[in-house]
Amino acid sequence: MLQDRTKNTGGFSPAPDDGLIICRCEEITKGEIRRAIQDGLLTLTELRRFLRAGMGLCQGQTCGRLVKSILARELGVPPAALEPVVSRAPVRPVEMQVLARDQEIDHD
Repeated sequence: MLQDRTKNTGGFSPAPDDGLIICRCEEITKGEIRRAIQDGLLTLTELRRFLRAGMGLCQGQTCGRLVKSILARELGVPPAALEPVVSRAPVRPVEMQVLARDQEIDHD
C-alpha cells in the first residue's frame, strides 16, 4: 500500500476540467481534490476526512471510484495500490428520552 510521504506530486497546475463536480452530495470539484493531493493528502481516508468527499447521502457510492482514480492519476500509481477507505455506518446522536420511551413501549 502507498505510504510514501516524500512523494513529489509536482505542484498544482490548473486543468480545464477542474470545475467538474465529482462528489455531488458534498459539491466537491475535481480541482479541490487535485489541490488537496498537491497539498499533501495522499490517501483516500485523508481526502475523505478533509474534503468530505464520499461522506454525503450516497456514502461514496457515486463518487468513490472517481476520487480513487483522481488520486491514483495524481500520484502516478495504479488504483489497486491505494489503501481502501474504511466504511462506517452513518451515526447520529439520540437523546436518552427517545431510548427511554422505546423501553416503556416494550414493557406495555
